[in-house]
Amino acid sequence: MIRIKRVYCEPSSRDGIRILVDRIWPRGVSKKRASLAAWRKDLAPSSSLRKWFGHDPNKWEAFKKRYRKELCYAEPKKALIELARLSRQKTLTLVYSAADEEHNQAVVVKEILEELA
Repeated sequence: MIRIKRVYCEPSSRDGIRILVDRIWPRGVSKKRASLAAWRKDLAPSSSLRKWFGHDPNKWEAFKKRYRKELCYAEPKKALIELARLSRQKTLTLVYSAADEEHNQAVVVKEILEELA
């Protein structure tokens, strides 16, 4: 099972393995409070793509397309395959800091992992 959750929400035992998919550490959150198994910066959008998108819902479809293209490179692709494999065995929660729960990188990563799983 694959879930997504804001890092500012309380961690739960239902989260399983929590993976942060942001390039920048979330403001005001300690490592202890985040309760992460891993921080996968390599699965976050590039700084230039993140800045271009600016969480503008009008750019969502173009963002998804560009972001998926970034995730096709060898290292991110390998990481995605590993996480998809892991998600077949355990609950995996992709953690993000964006305020918009529908238009963020975790949504895209979850879609890709579900396609691979």
